[in-house]
Amino acid sequence: MIKKTYLLILSIICSISYVQASTLQVNPEAKSFKYSSTVEKERPELDDVTKGLIRAYRQNPTEYNKMALRKQIEINYDKVVARKKAKLAELKQTARDQSKIDEMQEIVNEMLRDRENRINQSLSRFTDSRLTPNARHTQDGYLPILGAGQNVYIAYTPVTNAEYARFIQATGRKAPKDWINGVTPTGKGNYPVVNVSYNDAVAYTKWLSQRDGATYRLPTEREWEFAAGHMPKDADFNSGENKGLTPVTAYSQTLSASGAIDMWGNVWEWTTTNRTADTKAVKGGAYNSPRMSCRTEARTEGRTPYNVYSNVGFRLIKEK
Repeated sequence: MIKKTYLLILSIICSISYVQASTLQVNPEAKSFKYSSTVEKERPELDDVTKGLIRAYRQNPTEYNKMALRKQIEINYDKVVARKKAKLAELKQTARDQSKIDEMQEIVNEMLRDRENRINQSLSRFTDSRLTPNARHTQDGYLPILGAGQNVYIAYTPVTNAEYARFIQATGRKAPKDWINGVTPTGKGNYPVVNVSYNDAVAYTKWLSQRDGATYRLPTEREWEFAAGHMPKDADFNSGENKGLTPVTAYSQTLSASGAIDMWGNVWEWTTTNRTADTKAVKGGAYNSPRMSCRTEARTEGRTPYNVYSNVGFRLIKEK
């Protein structure tokens, strides 16, 4: 019974439980494809073979068992690529909107380009000793980033206005420019703080570390990607429309690989990784970003660390 429960929860850890329907205009003369469906499940439940190999490695963590698990991850990944290619072929015959075809083509291209990286990430997650039934449940607001280091934990949400206000009150640091008279916007305490520079975010981590006697910092781009995992195509989040920010919990049903929320859309998030000599990498897209720009594997956006932006916030790493 315990083993069955563990395997069930392990499947949940490695998948996202929601599936959304998308309507497709179909040409009645078009060929019917095997993978044609109005529902596309991006992260299917782990198959029994993969579960067995994970269990075998955890019981006996030899290099042989690790390589056997990696081989199965490769097989699973290539099956997903094949499904995406079939979906692309279908769209080329049925979609009336060229943008739908272009989007799927980019997804396929990205999966092919990023194959080794994604496989290595999956292997690191599956072999992380912190992979437990409760890995995606937080008691203190932080979740383990499986595969990114044994002491690395990601915040459940971006830093909010209410949290940043305590920093302002304690330090006297200048408030974000969208705050009137230095006061948190009314009714927006649970919104992500924006108009904070990279340097402001680093100052916040130092203040919080000193206050709590713990180590907080900003994530690297690699850590952020491990925490987010692959963004499901039909994930629901705040992007693509210029309607403004939403509370950090507005899309709490959309979970990242680590269990953290609001990682795609709403606000870009600062990382410590240099995008260029003069900019820091930002991740996840914002409320006014094209959906494709929000994808975890998008690695083109950078911002100047001493500037502030109305759609850039930050999220913390806690070392334990």
